[in-house]
Amino acid sequence: MFDWDDMRHFLALAESGTLSGAARQLKVDHATVARHITGLERALDETLVDRFSKRWRLTDVGRDVARMAEGMQAQAHSVERAVRARHADSPALVTISAPPALASYFLAPRLAELRLLHPELELSLLGSQAVASLSRQEADIAVRLFRPTEVSSVARRIGRVVYGLCAVPAYPQKPPAEWQFIGYDSALDHVPEQEWLRAFADGRRIVFRSNDLASQLAAARTGIGIAALPRFLVEGDARVTTLPVEGMPLSRDIHLVVHADMQRNPAVRTVMTFIADKVASDLPRPDREGR
Repeated sequence: MFDWDDMRHFLALAESGTLSGAARQLKVDHATVARHITGLERALDETLVDRFSKRWRLTDVGRDVARMAEGMQAQAHSVERAVRARHADSPALVTISAPPALASYFLAPRLAELRLLHPELELSLLGSQAVASLSRQEADIAVRLFRPTEVSSVARRIGRVVYGLCAVPAYPQKPPAEWQFIGYDSALDHVPEQEWLRAFADGRRIVFRSNDLASQLAAARTGIGIAALPRFLVEGDARVTTLPVEGMPLSRDIHLVVHADMQRNPAVRTVMTFIADKVASDLPRPDREGR
């Protein structure tokens, strides 16, 4: 009989496609992943991975084993979720996944209030561009700027992130033909705020790029250009101003997502209600001037 922990490391390699990706997913080092995969191969007496100098690749047997084991992993997570959902009275760790800026600048400053109201809770906040898997229990709750497609998830729209075109207060005094811009790397050209920025720029140069909104804000404060930023990130910051735009400003829906098995867990429900209430009360709402 193989060790399930060995299989878990093998599945991480199959899912991520690389040894380094599996190590990041499981928060271990490369050697640990390699050791567990070797242990699984010994237990099954099969070669599951071809080890090349620059990458590891699943063999035909390895791909078959991965397909069969995915169902086992889903069942294991289902058992864990069912047990957790029954432990209503024990101290509860609730893990929340959210986009980095929303996690750092909106959720994190408010979670102390939640802890004062509910000292029995333990909270973990993951700020990442990567989409956390609720079915694999990478998070209990996800705050996303897109509607999820997983059939095992339950989602509701709780509000909007409103964006503004932000620059130092003196920047609008420049001739518009000389305006320059701050945006994401081209790999994120498809996201709505980048499309909005590029449409407004209308061929004018993007002179600074970063996929980190805090870095974009820091760049905007230096006066080098105009950035499309969430208004919650710049409210009260005298170093930048939001340019007026015609019509309604850009906004993106915020979705609160939970796995169907966990939606009735008391601790998870408490955290979800708190997040929804704070989004409703504290986030700026769209207006015609975009200020």
